[in-house]
Amino acid sequence: MWLTYRLLFSGQEISEIAKDLQEADTAWLVLGLVLVFCFVAGESCIIHYTLRVCKQKVPFLSCLKYSFIGFFFSYITPSSSGGQPAQMYYMKKDGVKIGFSTLVMLLVTIAYKSILVILGLVLLIFNFDAVFTYGDRLGWLLTIGFVLNCAFIAGLAFVVTKPDWARRAGISILNKLTDWKIVKEKNHEKWVDKINRICDTYVIGSSYVKENAVVVAKVFGMTLIQRLCLFAVTWVVYKAYGLTGVSFLDIVTMQVMIAIAVEMLPLPGAAGATEASFILVFEKIFGEGLVKPALLLSRGLTFYAVLIVGGIVTLIAHLRVMRSDKRLNIPVEHR
Repeated sequence: MWLTYRLLFSGQEISEIAKDLQEADTAWLVLGLVLVFCFVAGESCIIHYTLRVCKQKVPFLSCLKYSFIGFFFSYITPSSSGGQPAQMYYMKKDGVKIGFSTLVMLLVTIAYKSILVILGLVLLIFNFDAVFTYGDRLGWLLTIGFVLNCAFIAGLAFVVTKPDWARRAGISILNKLTDWKIVKEKNHEKWVDKINRICDTYVIGSSYVKENAVVVAKVFGMTLIQRLCLFAVTWVVYKAYGLTGVSFLDIVTMQVMIAIAVEMLPLPGAAGATEASFILVFEKIFGEGLVKPALLLSRGLTFYAVLIVGGIVTLIAHLRVMRSDKRLNIPVEHR
C-alpha cells in the first residue's frame, strides 16, 4: 500500500493534496460512509437470514461482527482468501456448527461472485458505450478478470452440483502430485481426508441449493443491493466535488468493471491494481486534477475505513475468545 501511494503521489506536495481533499462536501462523504456501512451490514443480513433458515439463533450484532471480521481478513490476504475461514472460526466460537457455517459461507461466496459477473455482463452489454469510453485502457485486465471470475464460479458450481465428481477429480490430482513428489507420501492420507470432508460439505450444500431455490434467490437479491451500495460510493465522491455531466449508471458501471478486473488478483486487498485501475478509468471522469484526491476518498471509504473498523472488531472479538478459552481452561494450541 505504501509503495502504491508513493508511486501515485510522487512529485506532489502534501499540502496540495490536503487542500483538494478539503474541497469535498462533507455531507456527501457522510452519505458515502453510510453506504459502506450498508455494504457490510448487507452481508450481515444475508448471514443472519441464512442461519435463521438453518434454525441457528444468532443475534444480528454477532452477524455484523462476522462481516467486519470477514472483510478485515479478506482485505489483508491474497484474493480475499482469509475472510471466510476467519468468519467460520468465530461462528464456531459462538456455538454455530461448522456444517451450518460452511453452508452459509458457500451461499455467500456463490452469490457474491455470481452477482458481480452477472452485473458486469449486463452493464457491458447495455452500457457498452461507457465501458468503451472510460475503460479503453483497462481492456486486457478486464478480460483477465472476467475469465478468472467465470472460471472460479464454474469451478464452484461444478463442486456444488457434482460433488462426487469433484471428489474423484481431487483425489486423482492428489495422487498425481504424490507420484511427482510435490505432495509428501506421509501427508497423502491427510489430504484425502480433507478432500472428503470438503466434498461431504458440498453434498449437503448441493442438496440445500436444489431444495431451497427461494432462499437462494433471496440471497442473490440481497447481495445485489449490498454490492450496489459499495459501487455507488465513487458516485458519492463525484457529487462531493460538485461535478456533473457523468451519470450515476456510468460511474457504477466503471466501478463494477474495476471490481471484475482486480478482485481475483492474488494481491491483499487488490492493493496497487485497484488504485492504478481507478486512475486509468476515472481520470476522464474526475479530470487530471481531482482524480487522485477522488481515489483517496473513494478508497478511504470503501477500503481503509472497513479495514480499520474491521481490525478493531477483530481485536475485541479475539480478546473475548481468549478470555473465554482461558476461563474454560482450553490450551492455546487448540484454538
